[in-house]
Amino acid sequence: MGLADTVTKAYMKDNSVFADAFNYLIYGGEAVVDPKQLQELDTTEIALPFGSQDEDGKQPEEAVQKYRDVLKSAIIKQDDEAAYILLGIENQTDIHYAMPVRNIIYDALQYGKQVADIAAKHRASDGDAKGHSRGEYLSGFYKEDKITPVITLVLHFGANEWDGPLSLHEMMAVKNKNLLNFVQDYQIHLIDPAKLSAEDLERFSSSLREVIGYIKYSKDKKRLSEFLTDNPRMLIEANAARVIKAVTNTPLDIPEGAEVIDVCKAVEEMMNESEERGELRMLVKQVRKGRITIEQAAEDANMSVEQFKRVMDDTPLQAV
Repeated sequence: MGLADTVTKAYMKDNSVFADAFNYLIYGGEAVVDPKQLQELDTTEIALPFGSQDEDGKQPEEAVQKYRDVLKSAIIKQDDEAAYILLGIENQTDIHYAMPVRNIIYDALQYGKQVADIAAKHRASDGDAKGHSRGEYLSGFYKEDKITPVITLVLHFGANEWDGPLSLHEMMAVKNKNLLNFVQDYQIHLIDPAKLSAEDLERFSSSLREVIGYIKYSKDKKRLSEFLTDNPRMLIEANAARVIKAVTNTPLDIPEGAEVIDVCKAVEEMMNESEERGELRMLVKQVRKGRITIEQAAEDANMSVEQFKRVMDDTPLQAV
């Protein structure tokens, strides 16, 4: 797992950030998914035929394991009704051109796991099969049993616009609508920074707003500078700053043990330091070409001659 994958996964595990992403996706930013109601779940999904566990509940050798990035259970309370659902997030720093298939596998495996778990509980209950049909007994899933809905969100941590397919049908060469009407489609739910407007960003309440906004404008220095300057919320948690650093290759200084980072200040200091290095390289170049003396260069750089000599020693010839 690369650094970007590691830091985005750690960041999205935060309940406040996780809830913010789904509140944007499902409710347009309204705070319906409560971070306090989220519970971390095992992200391992196991593919196996229903009822293929043995009596001890062990899985067969042909079982296949897949791992989601983040999976949480949630209780959604709205309109005097409470719904228990599962929410999963897949973080993508690169565009995945088979994402609809990948997501449908994860969701299908989760539903399969639910059916297998229900069947295992029935087997473990003495006399549970009494009064149930042969079909219910063989499948292990009874008529009154219900499974929990799963919603999977793809969060693109990249500045380039997502140009991959957003549905299973888009991945197919067949375009005949009569045929496709009989082919189940599967659409992915995507948050893509490049496609979000300034108004969209305002619908996020956590630091996800600043992370996505930074990524969105990371290739345009002028718009990025405006975003940082006009945003009073750039004091963000260290995990959010690590995502920005990893996915945009911005050399932010994030001290070990720091809890919050002022990204605006860090970027400003980084740019000032870059300008200073450029000015020093220019002075070194002038000295090496004999256009000014080392004493003049040291004075212009507000350094002693000895300090400037060390700068020259540390500056490779190809750097100037």
